[in-house]
Amino acid sequence: MTTVCRTRRGWTLDFAWNDEQIEIRKRIIDFARTELSHDVAERDQAGEFGRDAWKRCADFGIQSMSVPAEYNTTGENTDLLTGVLAMEAIGYGYPDNGLAFALAAQMWTVQLPIVHYGTEEQKQRYLPAMCAGTLIGAHAVTEPESGSDHLALTTTAAKVDGGYRLTGSKRYISLAPVADVALVFATLDPEKGRWGLTAFLVDLPSDGVTVSEPRNKMGLRTVPMGDLEFEDCFVPEANRLGPEGAGASMSGSSLNIERTFILANQVGAMERQLEHAIEYAKTRRQFDKPIGKFQSVSNRIADMRLNLETAQLLLYKVAWMLDQGDSVTVESALLKLHLSEAFIATSLDAIRTLGGAGYMAENTVERDMRDAVGGVLYAGTSDIQRVVIARMLGL
Repeated sequence: MTTVCRTRRGWTLDFAWNDEQIEIRKRIIDFARTELSHDVAERDQAGEFGRDAWKRCADFGIQSMSVPAEYNTTGENTDLLTGVLAMEAIGYGYPDNGLAFALAAQMWTVQLPIVHYGTEEQKQRYLPAMCAGTLIGAHAVTEPESGSDHLALTTTAAKVDGGYRLTGSKRYISLAPVADVALVFATLDPEKGRWGLTAFLVDLPSDGVTVSEPRNKMGLRTVPMGDLEFEDCFVPEANRLGPEGAGASMSGSSLNIERTFILANQVGAMERQLEHAIEYAKTRRQFDKPIGKFQSVSNRIADMRLNLETAQLLLYKVAWMLDQGDSVTVESALLKLHLSEAFIATSLDAIRTLGGAGYMAENTVERDMRDAVGGVLYAGTSDIQRVVIARMLGL
């Protein structure tokens, strides 16, 4: 495991977690293995959200890790680097990528914006309940014609006496079918561009809001995804998050954090895959020797280790930079691009190593492969990450 620190003379690497962080990781892995329900394959087939597992995570303190002590249920503060380690531990200890994705979606794209931009009343109203697992929050920015280009969204917020009226559509919103509140981005005036974008906390259900049934999808089937339709939906002024026109900066900041944390569990999953592949390659025999003795197999496993190591280093570096208050626009894009592509590569390598057994639905690597594909799409596609990186390089 690696932490990253920086001195004034440049980058200095300290390859050690402290004892407290090591103990937190161990406790989370033990919790994930023993306390979370283990009917993942069945729930994946049914596309069923594990509410019991969600509540158990809350009781353990997972959802509290993105929230200051005065608003969470544990009374403890957690730095971002330890938070990313916790999400990695869940991915290693529990093979439900959907649950981990759902946790990260609420913790880093709903709870954290409320922490940074919310009024005291909003913090008191939403954060303790989210940390306790009794309130579920969704982040709603994507629209039918606005995905990566969130400044092109068309959902409008018309100012009226006492608040705003929202009209528009949101698509592919994680947790929408089970959410109790949605952080919704809308424009006060399309002519104002980024300065019209504003965020609202919309309680669900509400008059003027239609929530779709969960949409069927290729992977991450245990986290429900759906659509939100707003038709003249009244939102009190007290539910506006931050000032008018702050939505673009809020969304940009949230996106950098989302790109850092939304895939952290996949690093744990990659470590789990690697250990499984090594064990299988040592015990599965063909032509009178373990298949790990064949170079084509051992080379794949070496590639899996390389992808894990580089993804892990990038993840820790970006989390550390966030803790220091540094800008991470290019670093989070590099991380999102590399980690999402690496998880696809290691999932495919694991399946090839396990052969027919890896292709079977009862094994975790088949599900990992389907889940991994979504990683190159959500929170900005791999193509968009390359665009961001190139622009930051002055191209």
